[in-house]
This record gives sequence, C-alpha cells and structure tokens, in this order.
Amino acid sequence: MGASFELERCDRITAGAVGEPGDRTFFIQARSGAQLVTLVAEKQQVQVLAVTLENLLDSLPGDDPGDTPTETDLQLEQPLVPEWHAGSMALEYDEEADHVAIVIQEAVPEESEETQGSARLVATRAQVRALSEHAQRVVAAGRPTCQLCGFPIDPEGHNCPALNGHRQIGS
Repeated sequence: MGASFELERCDRITAGAVGEPGDRTFFIQARSGAQLVTLVAEKQQVQVLAVTLENLLDSLPGDDPGDTPTETDLQLEQPLVPEWHAGSMALEYDEEADHVAIVIQEAVPEESEETQGSARLVATRAQVRALSEHAQRVVAAGRPTCQLCGFPIDPEGHNCPALNGHRQIGS
C-alpha cells in the first residue's frame, strides 16, 4: 500500500526526468514545508498533465496571480526517492481560493487488494503555469520524433514503418 499525501499549499511543484533520452525516468515532485513528495510517472502522463494544465489555465479569467517560480525552483530535488508510481490523475480548481489541485492516484494492479495511495497537490495558478511550461520542455528534450510515423528516432537511426523499413531515417 502506498502512502497518501495532502499538500494544501505547495511551496514548489515540478516535473522532471533523469537519464538519457530513450531511457529516462519521469517524476512529479512537490514540497510543502519539510514534506517532499516524489512520484514516478510515465512520459505521456507528464505530457498530458502539462497540456491539460495549460488548457485549464487558459480557460480561467484574469492573470496568474502569485509569484512565478524560477527555473531553479523547477529542478528536481535530490535525493529522488519516489513514494510510488502515478496512475490516474485529475485536476480541481478552487475558484474561491484561486488554486489548482492535482490529484494523483497510485497505479496498482487491478487484482491487487492493496489500498491505493493518493496525492493531492494544491498550488497557485502561477505555480502550475510554470509547471506546465517546464514539463513541456522536459518532454520535448527527449528523442526527436519521426515526421512520417511519429515514433522516436534513436541516435542510431530509425527504421520507419511508413517506409516499410526500406530506409533508415536519422542516421
């Protein structure tokens, strides 16, 4: 069973990756006071979270109130000791407090009888805007994608299925 976390006011919140493109591990991390929560996530989860946050923020009236985190604030804190692997995610917007909550459920196998851990990470609009922009840069820093098939191109090249494997791209 994974632990559950409720960070009502994040001092910092970010996403990042460790490793070489094609072999990276992605993380979502938040701190509130002395409590640091680090979760492992899939690249696609980080990407969808970033785009969904951007869409939510763009739909809200007014500017992003609050201090905008610096690039240093958006770096992952060491040591990276993940609590658990992220599963489903949801967003909540509290209009009165003008805060966004990212709610993440632990990924557990369906047949497991263990209780799912959860994390509720509450941050300002400025913090989640910075998280969204930073996460999009982190995801984009990976391997380039093939313009023909959309699959990643490794440093050694890529046998593109759109070309029926007859020609290698990117080598």
